[in-house]
Amino acid sequence: MGTRGRAADRRRMKPAVLGAAIVVVAGGAGFGAYALVGGAGEDGKGQASTQAEAVKTGPLSAGEVTTAARNFLTAWQAGRVGQAAAATDDPRAATALLTSYAKDARVRNLALTPGAPAGGTVTFSVKGTVSYEQLTKPLAYDSTLTVVRRAGDGEPRVDWRPSVLHPELRAGDKLVTGEAGTPPVKALDRDGGELTTAKYPSLGSVLDGLREKYGDKAGGKAGVELRVVRGEESKKAELSDTTLLALSEGTPGTVKTTLNPSLQAAAEAQVAKKQKASVVVLRASTGEILAVANSSRGFNVAFQGSLAPGSTMKVITSSMLIEKGLASADEKHPCPKYFSYGGWKFQNDDKFQIKDGTFKASFARSCNTAFISQAPELEDDDLTKQAQDVFGLGKNDWQVGVPTFDGSVPVQSKAPMAASLIGQGGVRMNPLNMASVSATVKAGVFHQPYLVSPEVDGRQLAKAPRTLSADTLAQLRDLMSYTASAGTAAEAMAGVGGDRGAKTGSAEVDNQKKPNGWFTAYAGDLAAAGVVQAGGHGGSTAGPIVAALLKAGG
Repeated sequence: MGTRGRAADRRRMKPAVLGAAIVVVAGGAGFGAYALVGGAGEDGKGQASTQAEAVKTGPLSAGEVTTAARNFLTAWQAGRVGQAAAATDDPRAATALLTSYAKDARVRNLALTPGAPAGGTVTFSVKGTVSYEQLTKPLAYDSTLTVVRRAGDGEPRVDWRPSVLHPELRAGDKLVTGEAGTPPVKALDRDGGELTTAKYPSLGSVLDGLREKYGDKAGGKAGVELRVVRGEESKKAELSDTTLLALSEGTPGTVKTTLNPSLQAAAEAQVAKKQKASVVVLRASTGEILAVANSSRGFNVAFQGSLAPGSTMKVITSSMLIEKGLASADEKHPCPKYFSYGGWKFQNDDKFQIKDGTFKASFARSCNTAFISQAPELEDDDLTKQAQDVFGLGKNDWQVGVPTFDGSVPVQSKAPMAASLIGQGGVRMNPLNMASVSATVKAGVFHQPYLVSPEVDGRQLAKAPRTLSADTLAQLRDLMSYTASAGTAAEAMAGVGGDRGAKTGSAEVDNQKKPNGWFTAYAGDLAAAGVVQAGGHGGSTAGPIVAALLKAGG
């Protein structure tokens, strides 16, 4: 063998570098000894077989997961985009985003270090540097990949999705480093204190939304950043561009919000006690948002969630039934174990019934059939009109100051219409919407919630076409007051003083063992609502969170 041939062999045998160490894999080594001699070929498959192989099926072995992850990570780290993409189940999409990672995000000097695999999933750390002109900053984060069998031949491949590259990415998003299109903003609470994620971890998406809307108007100057630039799918979900790393700080403009610092701190502390908890507190007489918090970071469920509200929807339904003469707080009202309508058989929790009870008793105990039984008397669009015309919901016209989902009560018929009366079917809400419902009951008129005063930019707040009659409003307040003192909300509301009212809710979700727990209430001039996803009954999950904030702000 000539000198040139021996040199080529030595190059082929050089160990790959992964993370900070050079590791040579011995037979039977696990993920601890991860980077390898050799590796996959340019097509990501290694040595091509000359014989057809049977389609691989069954659960992935640890070795298959290790090898597939290794092929992807070593190639990506080395900048071999084609080889890394071929190690995924969607090479075309992976190629585009991996290429953009180097070209648009400007990430260099990658070091990818995996943790131990858990089934088909591997969490790995990413370290590198981001450079733009004369600016350079280190980048570090963790991400996760999952290995699956490729359709057709069953070969193990990385299940490609943008979040593999960075956990903030969704389909259509990309990472870009450059001069930020929007200057930063310095958000202030109502007392003039600065709002930061260090102080209030829940406010990340809120601060992003404020920057997106007010950055160009607040007098700031853009800096240089690595940021997530949202694609069409994320824009439809009203997600804002997100800064991941600032290479040079811009000059921020100033935006004042309505948030109350003590209530915001209390809200952060309350949601931290539960997984997937979200809460909003409003001033009922004005619509000012005083606090918003989520225990899960990232997507702002409190403002943008789209969840079935369960029995908290009965506040709206009750107002409609009372106006139509189909219910009255102190009159007898049916609450059977079952009621069938539109081909569906509805029942109460634990199949209870109330014999010779009033509508107030049914509301306080959250009797589903008391509401479903009135479905035959209703038009398909009655509930939709009530939600829009009285409570300002479902018209997609709120101007809060940041992106929000304004609730949805679609026109439905037969069984789905009946289900919507109890907050199931196609009805969708979030804590902001349901806090506004309680605020409307307390104030007697709909005030569109807002985070930034409309005086800042002259925007027009949404209005509701009409208000409830004095008699209907009085009965509705009576229902919520009784529920807070003697119904399903009584335990949570114990100790909340003054003029108060509440309603609990539990919303069933397909393929979820426990329902989402809901709670909406008012006390004094405060109104609040919360949800704990997969938490169970609202009275014992979201109820204590909401009640604690009503006490704190009372």
